[in-house]
Amino acid sequence: MSCASCSTKDGQPKGCKNNGTCGTDSCNKLTVFDWLSNMSLPNGEKPFDWVEVRFKNGRKEYYKNLENLTLSIGDIVATQAASGHDIGMVTLTGELVRIQMKRKNISEKADDILKIYRKASQRDIDVWSEARDKEEPMKVKARQFAIDLKLQMKISDIEFQGDASKATFYYTAEERVDFRELIKVFAREFRTRIEMKQVGFRQEAARLGGIGSCGRELCCSTWLTDFRSVSTSAARYQQLSLNPQKLAGQCGKLKCCLNYELDSYLDALKSFPKTDIKLRTEKGTAVCQKTDIFKGHMWYAYEGEWMNWHKITTAQANEIISLNKKNEKVISLEEYASDLIEDTKTEFENVVGQDSLTRFDSPKRNNKRKNNRRKAKSGNKNVGPSANKNNPNSNNSNRNNQNRKKTNTNNSNKNNSNQNNRKKNNRRKPQNSKKNAAE
Repeated sequence: MSCASCSTKDGQPKGCKNNGTCGTDSCNKLTVFDWLSNMSLPNGEKPFDWVEVRFKNGRKEYYKNLENLTLSIGDIVATQAASGHDIGMVTLTGELVRIQMKRKNISEKADDILKIYRKASQRDIDVWSEARDKEEPMKVKARQFAIDLKLQMKISDIEFQGDASKATFYYTAEERVDFRELIKVFAREFRTRIEMKQVGFRQEAARLGGIGSCGRELCCSTWLTDFRSVSTSAARYQQLSLNPQKLAGQCGKLKCCLNYELDSYLDALKSFPKTDIKLRTEKGTAVCQKTDIFKGHMWYAYEGEWMNWHKITTAQANEIISLNKKNEKVISLEEYASDLIEDTKTEFENVVGQDSLTRFDSPKRNNKRKNNRRKAKSGNKNVGPSANKNNPNSNNSNRNNQNRKKTNTNNSNKNNSNQNNRKKNNRRKPQNSKKNAAE
């Protein structure tokens, strides 16, 4: 019952028609694979009596199974709420719940322990589904009311409680908003209890979901649960262009994936000298212009000769810096740069473990036959007195063609004469046989 395409009967989900990857509510959204499901507990130990329950758009809570219900992943349950009850789906049971609670710093001995009432009946599911159907038209009206009151806020989502007794409005805003008048309008129009909850722009993108610039679903809406701060220094370390349109995600903030490979870049940069250190040579002072982290190369240019760059390795740069600390100078950078051989390649290089960018290009065909045909056609068209003047080789070709024609005509004349002689001989034979018979 996670989305409209899932079918249920007596509270038990039969399965998703979209094979678990629906675009409306994401059946596998923020799920954890239970790799301990096929393993039995040691003798004398009881199973962990806490379960993980997921609500709309990936919101997860942890509840204690005080009634000792036999619950499995996918069961629809009625859980405790501030007033009334809520409806959710069990997403994790067993010892992995203990690990998740430790990871999120949730204590098992807290005073405000939430508990599970029962498995949801068909009536509970019908009320819940009717309330879910009202959320989208309510969101359209709520946005219009906020625009009419000229409030600088955006209502991104609405979530009904399982018993349809309360509606939570999630909104984003740059500054603090006075929405007291808006709540009165909502209560008068929708006839239910209203709760306003402000979320950040990243939390909004995680709730709504979408497709990123990489072509995959957003990390925050599928598996990423903790939001770490992302700064522009992560882009500088990875030598990315500081273009806000490319570095920003759908939430308008810097992309979370900038932190994924940052540690590997920092480890690789440990062997590089600082770019602000200048190299002193007898020819002049050189300043760093560019670095290649993957190949371990650095480009330096002399002061005053900024157009001429000299490529050296990081080991050579560290060697020159160590000599400069001893007040020694090398002759020039050309000696070190001559040791490196330039590898010129036309295709893109596989430097980051990525596939070749030309893997989908169609293979090139040999056009020699077409060119030969065109040349032959153009040669036949140029036959004539003007062509003979321009082409000195045309006389030889014409002579060869004439000789071939003569030989062909002579051979044909010989064949015709032989055939005529055979016919005459055949006609004469029966006459001779008649004369012999008469004699």
